[in-house]
Amino acid sequence: MQPTPPGPGTTRRDVLLAGAMATMAPTLSATAAASAAQRGGTATPSKGIQPMNLIISKDGTPIYYKDWGRGPVVTFSHGWPLNADAWDGQMLFLAQQGFRVIAHDRRGHGRSGQASSGNDMNGYADDLAAVIETLDLRDISMVGHSTGGGEVVRYIGRHGTRRVRKVVLIGAVPPIMLKTAANPEGLPIEVFDSIRAGVLADRSQFYRDLAKAFYGANRPGSNVSQGVLDQFWLWSMQSGLKNAYECVAAFSATDFTEDLKKIDVPTLLMHGEDDQIVPIDDSARKAERLIKGAKTLYYPGAPHGLTATHQDRVNADLLAFLKT
Repeated sequence: MQPTPPGPGTTRRDVLLAGAMATMAPTLSATAAASAAQRGGTATPSKGIQPMNLIISKDGTPIYYKDWGRGPVVTFSHGWPLNADAWDGQMLFLAQQGFRVIAHDRRGHGRSGQASSGNDMNGYADDLAAVIETLDLRDISMVGHSTGGGEVVRYIGRHGTRRVRKVVLIGAVPPIMLKTAANPEGLPIEVFDSIRAGVLADRSQFYRDLAKAFYGANRPGSNVSQGVLDQFWLWSMQSGLKNAYECVAAFSATDFTEDLKKIDVPTLLMHGEDDQIVPIDDSARKAERLIKGAKTLYYPGAPHGLTATHQDRVNADLLAFLKT
């Protein structure tokens, strides 16, 4: 496939994007074939081409995704500054229970492209839409943790629930974390300025320190392993500096109030009552009042990273909700 020669009105971005699409054509073809085969179709990749799980977003950013199992579809959106691997404990469990589970790396994180722009909730939601539409996913149960919960809620605000069956928000940031005139109980801007400063000054050490509060390893009696803390650091270091920095504003200052009101499918809120990253009183307890008919599961003593520290219980509760 050769890019179309520039014509009248063609911009430099058009030329670059055409070149990128030409380069990615074999990969896209193989990805589509592999996805079709997994859904039970007969298409197979061309001989000699190894499929890569990449989708190209509307602005040309490659978005990596993993796709396991067959059955009812569950999508997963991860927290900051991690990637899809943070969901492995839930994905393997649900795949073994007869679900098709799909998780992507947010732009700028993990194996996705480190885009210079679009590092905001609208961009994240549209990338999620690109994954859903490219794979033609329908009747989906959407699961989002922390920043990923905001991504799911903004997806519904922008794209509706036509393809959505259920929603699960785990330790999620909506309705808004930042203290404002309309949200006086929120966290002051200095908290998020400190996060940005830490990322800029020494992101490696910042992520090591953050992991302890993320999993509650700084609490008396904690049994969080060094391995859990190390994997948090490893995943975090795979995010781009610019992307991680700009995502702080996205997860802290975005107001999801109107998006939450648009959720019209069964919704479950799961949150640790000892969440030191996204305090429950300013997030889940407010969100449940904005989502009609929302169900809640609050875990006494559980931290922000409860999908790891309370994995078996979270998995069982998630399965019970998905099966109803």
